[in-house]
Amino acid sequence: MRPDPTHIMDLSSAYYGSAILFAASDIGVFGALAAAPQTCPDLAQKLQLDERAARLLLDGCVTVGLLEKTGDQYRNTLSSNVFLVPGSPGDLSTAIRYNRDVYPAWAKLADFAKTGQPVERPQLHLGEDQERTRTFVLSMHGRALGIGRAIVPSLDLRGRKRLLDVGGGPGTFSVLIAQANPEIQSTVIDLPAVAAIANELIAQQGMSARVATIPGDYHSTPFPSSVDVVNFFGMLHQESPDGIRHLLRKAYDALEPGGLVQVLDMMTDATRTAPAFSALFAVNMALTTRNGWVFSDADLKGWMEETGFVDFKVAPVPPPMPHWLATAHKPAAS
Repeated sequence: MRPDPTHIMDLSSAYYGSAILFAASDIGVFGALAAAPQTCPDLAQKLQLDERAARLLLDGCVTVGLLEKTGDQYRNTLSSNVFLVPGSPGDLSTAIRYNRDVYPAWAKLADFAKTGQPVERPQLHLGEDQERTRTFVLSMHGRALGIGRAIVPSLDLRGRKRLLDVGGGPGTFSVLIAQANPEIQSTVIDLPAVAAIANELIAQQGMSARVATIPGDYHSTPFPSSVDVVNFFGMLHQESPDGIRHLLRKAYDALEPGGLVQVLDMMTDATRTAPAFSALFAVNMALTTRNGWVFSDADLKGWMEETGFVDFKVAPVPPPMPHWLATAHKPAAS
């Protein structure tokens, strides 16, 4: 069989599609086309774009399946109307901004391979740069809304009343859980700059009475005691194995007997090469955080059992999300 270079060439230009998506979203193409199809001159005038450049971008959107073109008119695809129009129920336009912001870091992957160090300072999106931090937290909010609306209805939290959301970022999961479980009070612990934005989002959703925040570093800030649920949702992938062990011990000590710990995260199999998204996301995390990676389901099981948790269960969540949900319990009092 003769070697075929097609796959290699496709990979070498795969970022073209991402760049088109980010640019079209940032300048408002999908929102502008939400109501009705438009011609390029009309759209360029509405969005204050150069007409020639706008035509190239719009045709690129058609090529990668984000827009449809009939004659000289452009319209959103069904998926673009549902997921890329700001303010729509399925809006992902905020969520994808995280990928846009880490886009430059991927160009420095060779530097990471040589040094083993992140190619950008994690502090940039964790408080040091106000604009990057706000974009990051709002992006996490958008992602968590999409994930949480699918995941929260499947969580068995009957009889639970006090939930600790460790590294809960915008507090979105806590809000969704509290809305679905009227007896639950939730506390989100995250860095001060992140918690400040979380407070705004929680208030906007009318949940400040039942979802509180603790500004602090969850590594060193004491966890509240006597909680009956601890969530680690989408944050353990930035911790080293020893860091994860430390956080699980803190969760164990904070939980009441019979308490529940839940981990929602990307995970790999034992080879660390599958699923593909998880393996690639591990690289993304290493580029932007000192201890970033993706652990395997077997890793998590071992850490849970080492800590003393029992009844460990783990399973992938429904597609298209790439996450896995793991649960375990602190033994009940004898």
